[in-house]
Amino acid sequence: MNTELLVSDAAHFRIDYEINPYMHTDVQPDPAAATAEHEAIVAAHLAAGRRVEYVASAPECPDMVFTANAAVVRGDRAVLGFPPPERKAEVSYFQEWLEGRGYDVLEAPYPFSGQGDALACGDLLLAGYGQRTDQRMHAVLADALGYDVIPLRTVGPRWYDLDLAVAVIDAPHTLAYCPQALDEPSRGSLRALGLELIEVGLDEAAHLALNLISDGHTVTMTRGAPRLAATLRERGLHVVELDTTQLAKGGGGVRCTALTLDNPPPRGSR
Repeated sequence: MNTELLVSDAAHFRIDYEINPYMHTDVQPDPAAATAEHEAIVAAHLAAGRRVEYVASAPECPDMVFTANAAVVRGDRAVLGFPPPERKAEVSYFQEWLEGRGYDVLEAPYPFSGQGDALACGDLLLAGYGQRTDQRMHAVLADALGYDVIPLRTVGPRWYDLDLAVAVIDAPHTLAYCPQALDEPSRGSLRALGLELIEVGLDEAAHLALNLISDGHTVTMTRGAPRLAATLRERGLHVVELDTTQLAKGGGGVRCTALTLDNPPPRGSR
């Protein structure tokens, strides 16, 4: 889990539009600082023993650094994201990369935020909706990827993707989540899974604390969520906290910048 990742770069990262509450065109990232932040994230992945693949960003795609929205991958199959119109130009670059590496690539028929709204947890897929992803995508994902899909509705645009509200800490055993970010039926669905749940406060979640990457041994997360970081360390995990101040101006954190490539295929599949 999360040991093979696809990243891009921050060379063209800027705020050209406002498609989430974190983005303001009059508050631009510092290019050098954004690049340094992203390079530090990649370095942390490599230090943790993760393999990192790379696709170059395109000048016309200022959000391409957030590769998690490109698709969701399981085994040798990928379902592409269907992003807001402002990010549509990204899709062809990721499709070309995935097809060039031999993935069976399917286009999404409905709006879909890729891995941002599709968090694999063993044979479960925690599938967000209510903001950027059309709920009809859940049946598409179940059929294409063979997951048992658990629909989870986020409660407002602050949680524009599920990966701001829920994090997989140790698949398929432990999740962290912010209860206030989900509606009551979704909270009930999470509790019914019988997994260990770590509750994260609204203050830390609002600062992208849950937008993290865990391989079950090392957790790479944004700096500024001391309670969650301490809880994870108490569980024996190695926690690496990184500055994401510039990336956060686009509404993204650590998880947003990497697409997981090593979600195992269904049992018995080719």
